[in-house]
Amino acid sequence: MHILLVNDDGPPSQHASPYVHSLVRELQSAGHVVSVCLPHTQRSWIGKAHIIGQTVKPTYYRPPPASEPAAGLIPPEGAGQQSQGTTHARPSTTPGVEEWILVDGTPASCVQIGLHHFFQDRGPVDLVLSGPNFGRNTTAVFALSSGTLGGALEAAVCRRRAIALSYAFFDKNHDTDIIAAASRQSVKVVEALAKQWPADGSVDLYSVNIPLLKELETGKVLFTEMLQNYWEDGSCFTEVEGSIDGEEEDEERIREGEAETAGDGDAGAAVNGQAHKHKHFKWSPRFSDVHRSVEQAPPGNDGWAVKEGHTRYVLIVSARIEEPMPCFLITNLFCYQRDAPESQLLSASDASTREGVANVSIVPACPLVLGLCTPTILDDGLEAQRA
Repeated sequence: MHILLVNDDGPPSQHASPYVHSLVRELQSAGHVVSVCLPHTQRSWIGKAHIIGQTVKPTYYRPPPASEPAAGLIPPEGAGQQSQGTTHARPSTTPGVEEWILVDGTPASCVQIGLHHFFQDRGPVDLVLSGPNFGRNTTAVFALSSGTLGGALEAAVCRRRAIALSYAFFDKNHDTDIIAAASRQSVKVVEALAKQWPADGSVDLYSVNIPLLKELETGKVLFTEMLQNYWEDGSCFTEVEGSIDGEEEDEERIREGEAETAGDGDAGAAVNGQAHKHKHFKWSPRFSDVHRSVEQAPPGNDGWAVKEGHTRYVLIVSARIEEPMPCFLITNLFCYQRDAPESQLLSASDASTREGVANVSIVPACPLVLGLCTPTILDDGLEAQRA
């Protein structure tokens, strides 16, 4: 396949984008042609946005050669400094040099530019893969804000098959062997989904969440629903004073879940004729709201599956975009443990598409439709089970 790969985390970086080069290499080793167009810097939480009034400018990233470790990975202790690749203002004039496109735009912009303005000499794009995201994209609060999902949605509205891929981590130990296993599992899932993509137009995109755990390659597939959740009262911004330096470090702290709550603070409105107080604000999402919504929800949703079985699951969400109103048919698959009773697993003969969706309003103009859209068995190692 010719795969266009985009993300919202930017080029390889130990702080913000440690997984992308490993995945690109694994896709290439599987025989795929991989064209890469990424934001030039981290663009998380931006959804499917485009920046108006901006001339988008590219630069050109050349990853380390195959003889060196994948860029972005944290080297083992004592391994010394590893190459992170180089970025250039102009494209290489040497044939055969691997080169990625970096643009000062959003994930959705990367899709547009990658589809229509670069890589035409490689033939039509068969699939747009957005990710792998540095962190999970489960529950509506995360999914509706995700730049990774935004890139896949942009591809879907361009009538391209699209997969959003996210890696769910559970501690700060980003083991290179586990990341390599996640890349292998990602390729298996992507290939299986592409091979059995419904020909009737019933699915426009899938979202896949893969856990960074040692057991991740020993799984089967389980369907769930996406949890509809909300922010609770209070702001997702914290008030700060003075400099706004250190934003990359703050982003890393947010990803690691160290900033789970934020004080409500003073809204800054004038009271009794008093002037506004000058303030700065930093994005500090309250992950405790999401964790609490998962704890309080009944079993069967995507957040529950990660919480209860994060040693065993891979999550896939399939979405159907209906016209003219952007409605989404959401289904979640999880990779289930190998010792699950065989009676609970779908066989190729009884896996089918079922109807009967329930409307859940997010905002009046963009309802979220939760339902069942069960594909057939993905492959011999990825069987489907309904939660």
